[in-house]
Amino acid sequence: MKEILTAGRYYRKKFGCNVYKVPISILGFTCPNIDGTVAKGGCTFCENESFSPNLTQKAPKKFYLNPNSIENPQLENQLLQLESQFKYTKKRLAKKFGAKKFIVYFQSFSNTYAPLETLKALYEKALSFDDVVGLSIGTRTDSITDEILDYLKELSSDKEIWVEYGIQSVYDQTLDAINRGHSVANMFEWIKKTKDRELKVCGHLIYGLPNETQEMMLDSVTASINLKIDSLKLHSMYITKNTIMANEYKLGKIKTISQELYIDTVVKTIKMLPKDIMIQRVCAGINDDSLLAPLWCRDKHSQMKQIKEVLKKEGLLY
Repeated sequence: MKEILTAGRYYRKKFGCNVYKVPISILGFTCPNIDGTVAKGGCTFCENESFSPNLTQKAPKKFYLNPNSIENPQLENQLLQLESQFKYTKKRLAKKFGAKKFIVYFQSFSNTYAPLETLKALYEKALSFDDVVGLSIGTRTDSITDEILDYLKELSSDKEIWVEYGIQSVYDQTLDAINRGHSVANMFEWIKKTKDRELKVCGHLIYGLPNETQEMMLDSVTASINLKIDSLKLHSMYITKNTIMANEYKLGKIKTISQELYIDTVVKTIKMLPKDIMIQRVCAGINDDSLLAPLWCRDKHSQMKQIKEVLKKEGLLY
């Protein structure tokens, strides 16, 4: 039985103990696809609360960061929020999973879409916490700069630094359909720049986006491999209420992926990957009333069990 390089195996080998990511959601962060810089309304599937367990309240009215913000009057509050979320989640992960070391995961929205001084204050505060070995920073390829990448390169000299980019698809027609707000060319350019600085890149792919075939989904895998990314996160396209995609679904304009096709695509993906590309996630979902479709995404444990069973038949141990 061949072991798949999962995040758990990667971190245990590197640090000799259980390492867990602590998801952080900082108020005031947004993205250029929401504030109107590149598009309006955000991605059609976007409702960040469904993806971010620590995002439990809205940002103060009219306070949203962008890279050109002259000042950040909420910085002290953000630093306190960061510390509070970290301490709470660290304690829970240590008790439940025996976690010894931690990666602070800036999760919600685009976590490089702010003035560099704000980013430095938040990142360096996170790295100062006990037992933190690094950062994982979720963002978009149109929300990064050479200056930020150079700074992250400096941090990576003695810390585990990951940049997580939402690739989603390598087809421009798909990105247009979900109102992504940037092109595939932009994505390729900035992932290459990130890798040129020897920073670790995790790519997020969504299977089941509007009008995509399995061949198109696997093309996104091939492109990610060619970009020399270090890790992948996979999940199906699920639709939550209060999103643009929910309206499209109700009008019959889009369909969701079946569980059978999704699992088959995940297994094909893992079989394609070189042995040094780490898998951080193979499924996702939400178990509350905000989920509209597909209903099989309600049970992540069932998804994981079925994926593991199919992988075992292929001689692969997740």
